[in-house]
Amino acid sequence: MGKFYEGGVRLTEVVRSGFSEGYHHGSVVVLDASGTTVAATGDVESPMFPRSSNKPMQAVGMLRAGLRLTDPADLALACASHWGQDIHVNRAAAMLRSVGLDQSALRCPPDLPLDPAARADAIRAGGEPSRIQMNCSGKHTGMLLTCVAAGWPTEGYLSPEHPLQQALTAAVADLAGEEIVATAVDGCGAPLLGISLTGLARAFGTLVEAAPGGAERSVADAMRAYPELVSGTDTVERKLMAAVPGMLLKGGAEGVMAVAVPGAGAVAIKMDDGAHRGNRPVLVSALRRIGVTGPALEQAAQELVLGGGETVGELHSTW
Repeated sequence: MGKFYEGGVRLTEVVRSGFSEGYHHGSVVVLDASGTTVAATGDVESPMFPRSSNKPMQAVGMLRAGLRLTDPADLALACASHWGQDIHVNRAAAMLRSVGLDQSALRCPPDLPLDPAARADAIRAGGEPSRIQMNCSGKHTGMLLTCVAAGWPTEGYLSPEHPLQQALTAAVADLAGEEIVATAVDGCGAPLLGISLTGLARAFGTLVEAAPGGAERSVADAMRAYPELVSGTDTVERKLMAAVPGMLLKGGAEGVMAVAVPGAGAVAIKMDDGAHRGNRPVLVSALRRIGVTGPALEQAAQELVLGGGETVGELHSTW
């Protein structure tokens, strides 16, 4: 394998009581609606792992492989890093039942819900970690339904050699406009495909600019219609998508975020320390460069620094 992501530059400053307490470093690229780079800093051309930001592209691959979902909410869940609330778990279970499966077919690891209230409820009820509560179970459910639709075996569906994963890899490469030269194992056990930040932004721009009715636009429309299924009912991601009409947004582990706004452009960010709190102020700065602004966006992306329960500072972009 050739060069891999080498890290970025200072992007965010943490200010406490007027003092610079720390910094977050990373990389960011901004494309206009035509896909032309209008701003970038750090390493935006080497492959890196988008983590769950790849899910919308993988969902496109599922549709291209023959997956047919009559309810766009099901498609939104297939793109999700959900918080394990009832709206997520119950829908995933219903999707599995629709093809004669249950959560025993899932190969993502067992987990408790990410949502604090749902996790507390599960623990109080004596519940144990389960595969369907894991935040990637929607994607895995979509993968299994795709196998059934295409006539592929569900056994071994996470193997890179399985026809499902071959189809999803082809879709990610096509949308990113890049060859997949780095592959790893994601936290959920699925193949993790490395692309550049520029390729990630390019893919998200393609999703929101695609013509209605196709796989790409169907994924974007489903995620935008049901942002609470893509993450949770009280998440920063849902609030950010609500702040900007038409915005498509998907975060990934290790500080990755990909965003696109139709008619404006796309942004991809990676924070080197994996801290999502650092990428939100950068997102506001990046979107400003393609004309996307507004108090609702700034409020949704605001990261405050607390002291004694009171606001004593904030994070702000240095880029």
